[in-house]
Amino acid sequence: MRVLGLSGWSGSGKTTLIVRLVPELVRRGVRVSSFKHAHHGFDIDVPGKDSYEHRAAGATEVMVSSVRRWALVHENRGEAEPTLVELIRRMTPVDLLIVEGFKTERHEKLEVHRPALGKSLLAATDPFVVAVATDAPIAGLDRPLLDLNDVPAIADFVVRHCGLGATAERSSV
Repeated sequence: MRVLGLSGWSGSGKTTLIVRLVPELVRRGVRVSSFKHAHHGFDIDVPGKDSYEHRAAGATEVMVSSVRRWALVHENRGEAEPTLVELIRRMTPVDLLIVEGFKTERHEKLEVHRPALGKSLLAATDPFVVAVATDAPIAGLDRPLLDLNDVPAIADFVVRHCGLGATAERSSV
């Protein structure tokens, strides 16, 4: 399973790019999963639902399953947050796992950068950034520069860089 991060500062458009890139890759026959890092607590369940009540009662893990999907919620219960590598091991293998966030981890990343935000370029100090997708020119960049608004071209780069094969190449039709 290939892993490629999408990193960048808050407000740069990481999620927007992912929700446009995933369907393009899927259309090309790439099996894609995603992984989103949250910097705060979050809930995917609500009080009053049985699964929430199981967790609130002290269960370390609660799995919910239906004919359409299943989800596993794991409470750290005071333990340290698992590393990215530990969490990836829990994922079902696919062709490509896109990781949003974890910008300080040591995995290959495509940086989403908008100079108008006034934030520094992560690629300037992160050797794991393999390319930058941006909406404005950036001078002196020593890595590929991709047009943030050209999702098919970004998909072409991802397919080539990740070695996802000829079946995922953009169709000329």
